[in-house]
Amino acid sequence: MPVGPRLWPLALGTLLLLLGVFSAWQTWLIANEGHAAERVQQARDEAVQVLAQVVAAQRATVQKAVSSVDPVSLQGDHAALVEALRVKLPQAQQLEIYSGSLDEVVHANFREFGYAKAAQLMAAQTADGLPPVQSVSHGLRDRRLSVTWPLGSPQQAQAWLWVELPFAPVQQAFEAVSPASGRLDLRQGDVSSDMRILSNGSASAEAEAVAKPVPGSTFSVAAGSPVAFIVLPHSWPTTLLLALAGVGGGLYLLWWRQRRRESPVVEKDIDIEEFKLSQEAARKAAPPEPLIPKLAAAATPTPEPAPKPAAVGVTVDPAIFRAYDIRGVVGKSLSADVAHLLGQSIGTLMREQALSEIVVGRDGRLSGPELAGALADGLREAGIDVIDLGAVPTPVVYFATYHYNTGCGVAVTGSHNPPDYNGFKIVIGGQTLSEGAIQDLYQRIADNALERGGNGSLRQLNVVPDYLERIVSDVQAERHLKVVVDCGNGIPGAVAPQVLAGIGCEVIPLYCEVDGTFPNHHPDPSDPHNLEDLILAVKQTGADLGVAFDGDGDRLGVVTKAGEIIYPDRLLMLFARDVLARQPGATIIYDVKCTGHLKGQILEAGGSPLMWRTGHSLIKGKMRETGAELAGEMSGHFFFKERWFGFDDGIYAGARLMEILAGDLEERSPEEIFDTLPKGVSTPELKIEMAEGEHYRFMEKFKAEANFDDATIITIDGVRADWPDGWGLVRASNTTPVLVLRFDADSTEALKRIQAAFRTRLLAVDARLKMPF
Repeated sequence: MPVGPRLWPLALGTLLLLLGVFSAWQTWLIANEGHAAERVQQARDEAVQVLAQVVAAQRATVQKAVSSVDPVSLQGDHAALVEALRVKLPQAQQLEIYSGSLDEVVHANFREFGYAKAAQLMAAQTADGLPPVQSVSHGLRDRRLSVTWPLGSPQQAQAWLWVELPFAPVQQAFEAVSPASGRLDLRQGDVSSDMRILSNGSASAEAEAVAKPVPGSTFSVAAGSPVAFIVLPHSWPTTLLLALAGVGGGLYLLWWRQRRRESPVVEKDIDIEEFKLSQEAARKAAPPEPLIPKLAAAATPTPEPAPKPAAVGVTVDPAIFRAYDIRGVVGKSLSADVAHLLGQSIGTLMREQALSEIVVGRDGRLSGPELAGALADGLREAGIDVIDLGAVPTPVVYFATYHYNTGCGVAVTGSHNPPDYNGFKIVIGGQTLSEGAIQDLYQRIADNALERGGNGSLRQLNVVPDYLERIVSDVQAERHLKVVVDCGNGIPGAVAPQVLAGIGCEVIPLYCEVDGTFPNHHPDPSDPHNLEDLILAVKQTGADLGVAFDGDGDRLGVVTKAGEIIYPDRLLMLFARDVLARQPGATIIYDVKCTGHLKGQILEAGGSPLMWRTGHSLIKGKMRETGAELAGEMSGHFFFKERWFGFDDGIYAGARLMEILAGDLEERSPEEIFDTLPKGVSTPELKIEMAEGEHYRFMEKFKAEANFDDATIITIDGVRADWPDGWGLVRASNTTPVLVLRFDADSTEALKRIQAAFRTRLLAVDARLKMPF
């Protein structure tokens, strides 16, 4: 924008002043840079020394216990020997004895036995001296110190002791060392390994590539020096010259201001054109209030009003109680009175399970505050204490159930449905309710079997900073990526940009203002039409890629710089490779809508593939049953158990994707990495709209009558017909009254043939159907 001639003196003086201030700041940074790096390296050395002492003390404890063992007992009953050692090591969390040859370990099922445990025991046989101490993980929150010790002669052990001790002494010693303004990373493995166990200090500090080993262990400590934004050469004459220019600029500004006072001039207003994407709707006169201040305000204690009783004679539509959540149209099948009764029903179930506290959050829909408030009143009426999280993405509600140790939570959300919808996703006792458990909630209401007269408490807490910190402290993008983030005006706009920026990405926000009317496009990344703006924004800004989230943040969509949509089943291939690199043999679950190439990719990466029914709560239930480390759905739900909690979280999945793309050793572009994933010719999810309930009746008839001759039929969820060169699927949606179809094949010809086979059989059941293909 051109500067008017009357403003040139102001611009010149301001520039000189800013140069002076900048040079002074740079001078301070230059002086401080070397000292900061030296301080964090001293902290690293201190941490190594302290940890070595802790490791030595733990080994000495084990050695003392072993030295008391009668050598004769090694020939006898090992069970008795284990019990004797337990007395000597009461702090041991696990204690086992194996033969000197370790035959039982060599032939064990490593998936059940534990890969890390087996590797440590077998490495002990060839170790020079005593085997090093390391750690093993039993889930996300349970890390232990593992010690392997020879029984009998160290040169030829008659048996091997495996003992797991509390990890707390190591963690406490590490966290007690202050890294100054930098960061310390506790790693495990080779000194050049980036397998970080703990981190202490600034997340933005740059860690050294090679860490310093901790004697007697497989641990090492890496120093992360603070990043200083230094652009000036380390030259004192240069900085001094700029500082003098700044002083001159400041004096010039004082003179110019005095002169303006003496001869005032009325300047015309200057129009400032802001950069907008060509398809972005005009902003409202009063833009939505930023959400983060609202969240902060929500943390302020408020008086606890008594829970309001539900209206007498409320009619509850059983159709809103669906397969894996509760969903209805506000003002028709869903109201505050219904939400109150639902709260009582959930509270009654919790009371039966001796559970007393629950977290409640809501998405950005306009009906959210009223429904969440009525739900909380019903819960309190049943005697349940409620933690109100305010407006947050659904994954943040799931996170809060772990963070506050409630095991119970309700997300008031309409997910990817139209603005007039809303609903409830429910977790009780650590399990997401589905099918029969959801129907049970309705039956309690219908039978009027509800707890009443309770007076549960209500408090507001802001869990978003803890959610951000948990992700940013574990996930980092090692290479700079520029990414457009499209939140479709849904609630992820309050959190997702901060997460991706926090892990090291340059974020360009698109439709991140939370607005429950969704004025720009519908927040459903599974529909390619909703990604058109994102594709254009990525091209216009030169970003590396774009990501999109649904209305409540548990789904992820991805587009490339070239405008290609990377469908979730192909993303799951990439996630599976990454997880299986650390968890070989792990089970990876995918739903019936995913590509046939996925099974082969999981097997090739060393995993165990398992196809299952569509639905976030059904997938999570199968993960608990099988111990799977990762799962995904074609709709864009991703469930990470490895390094996370196992719930569906589109925001966290986006962060893990950035970590993978930015951590590529060959520094390939995202497109080059995605090109390594096989793809055929496929369709997105296609939908045939029907009346409420009609889609279920249609599927019952279709399943009974459909015959696909030479195809393999899978009916765990709808009807999927698999041929050697492709497959087709039709199923009833459990969230909206539609039939969902998808087709995938090795060639266009095969795709057309499969679609024709389905078209014939679909129309044979109902000739009135309007085919979307």
